[in-house]
Amino acid sequence: MSSLSNKRIILGVTGGIAAYKSAEVVRRLQDQGAEVRVVMTPAAGEFIRPLTMQALSGNPVHIELLDSEAEAGMGHIELARWADLLLIAPASADFIANMVHGRADSLLSAIHLATPAMVVIAPAMNQAMWAHPASLANIATLQERGVCIIGPDAGIQACGDVGPGRMQRPDDIVERAISLFENGLLAGKKVVITAGPTREALDPVRYISNHSSGKMGYALAQAATEAGAKVTLISGPVSLAPPERCQLTAVTSADEMLSASLEAATDADVFIAAAAVADYRASTVAEQKIKKQGEQMTINLEKNPDIVATVSAANPNLFVLGFAAETQDIESYARDKLASKNLNAIIANDVSRGDVGFNADDNEVSWIDADSSKVFSKRSKAQLARDILEHMVNHLKL
Repeated sequence: MSSLSNKRIILGVTGGIAAYKSAEVVRRLQDQGAEVRVVMTPAAGEFIRPLTMQALSGNPVHIELLDSEAEAGMGHIELARWADLLLIAPASADFIANMVHGRADSLLSAIHLATPAMVVIAPAMNQAMWAHPASLANIATLQERGVCIIGPDAGIQACGDVGPGRMQRPDDIVERAISLFENGLLAGKKVVITAGPTREALDPVRYISNHSSGKMGYALAQAATEAGAKVTLISGPVSLAPPERCQLTAVTSADEMLSASLEAATDADVFIAAAAVADYRASTVAEQKIKKQGEQMTINLEKNPDIVATVSAANPNLFVLGFAAETQDIESYARDKLASKNLNAIIANDVSRGDVGFNADDNEVSWIDADSSKVFSKRSKAQLARDILEHMVNHLKL
């Protein structure tokens, strides 16, 4: 699997002679498995044609802030939520200044303000412009806000000057982008994650289950692996490929998931219960296929074991993060589960919405613990997974 496999990257291109290098950045990102969408400022289109970037990326190039056709499809807010990384290369002196002042007078600057994703810039400008105190102050401000700065490189510039200000080499930019996803936040930790649905058999061909796709749990497993953790992923039946470097334990029923969870959690540091476990199972499983018997049928159900509560009780020193998938009174139900299951924290989300939750690529959730709560606005599940883990590490000093 490539280093940027399944990563969604917006490549922002601003006006400057270095814009021609952006074409190579697109190719290098794709070589590493990333899906790339290009957003250009109007000035960038004077240096490299949008058609070139469209042909290379395989996606339409976005330029205009007020584009009724784009807003009906993937508008600037949707683009901002879509991305795992916003990479601006080249970033001109003018655009950097706009970032500092929070301007939204272009599509790219609006995306910068709206995205929850990591932001990286590769400055490119004349050496005198780079050395100006205003430019240096702008760069320092962006660094304080968490923007990653790549470069600039030094050498002969298009104008004939020599010095720092050249855009960093495309290969170096992509290598730095890869390193951002491997942040070491959970280095040395063992993390156990449950994901997907469980299936509770009625007979050899039928079962009780739910609509969970496993996407959130698998995104958490990917993010934890990238953060340096040793990850065990205990998964119900899904159609997803497990992340590279993570140990997969495939299960079907709640009983199987409980057994695997108890075994894996004994030497773990963190247990994340993202699976949508069936609450009930059939009291008796028919040995043969159940045949139709009249207009109605009665099936006796019994309660499944509470996996996260059982794991928490059996491992008092384990940090346990639960999930509450609800359709109403979201926070109230989540707080009840936080207390009754003896969890350190819980993630609550509304699965009645079609744009987030089950089967969706995006999610919008609340982190709730005994002392605080935090809302994570709608974003890709991949980005949300990284944000949840970062909050977990920083907020609770793991």
